[in-house]
Amino acid sequence: MLSILKSKCKDLISYLLGQINVNPAVAKRYEAAHGWFSIDGNRFTHDVVVHSDGLVERRRVELSQAYRGEYFHTPLSERELDFIDEERPEVLIVGAGFKGMMQLTPIAQKRLKGIPVITLTTDKAIEMMNQERRRFAAILHLTC
Repeated sequence: MLSILKSKCKDLISYLLGQINVNPAVAKRYEAAHGWFSIDGNRFTHDVVVHSDGLVERRRVELSQAYRGEYFHTPLSERELDFIDEERPEVLIVGAGFKGMMQLTPIAQKRLKGIPVITLTTDKAIEMMNQERRRFAAILHLTC
């Protein structure tokens, strides 16, 4: 009984934090349209990070807000990439928005040196995620 209660509490906390853990060996159905992303039917309406272990969480855009004045759009900066060093995915897929507006800062590009980074429009990134067989992480911008 206690283990069931712990599991339900963990699920509730993840839900409240905007996280869901999906087994990447089983989960293979990613979908998105302007303003939303879903993985195996679990829908998110905010930018997301899909970790290489299957955890999906809200992208912490506020960490890159300081760069907004230098770009048309809030870019993906090195401040959002701490997880990369620990996870070391075989490839990082960046969905730059449905019009491809999100850029990577030069420092973020340097930080990712040594990891293949594929930047696509978000719809193309979703297609790639559905076909990718390497262990990947993804950062997806869900609007422009």
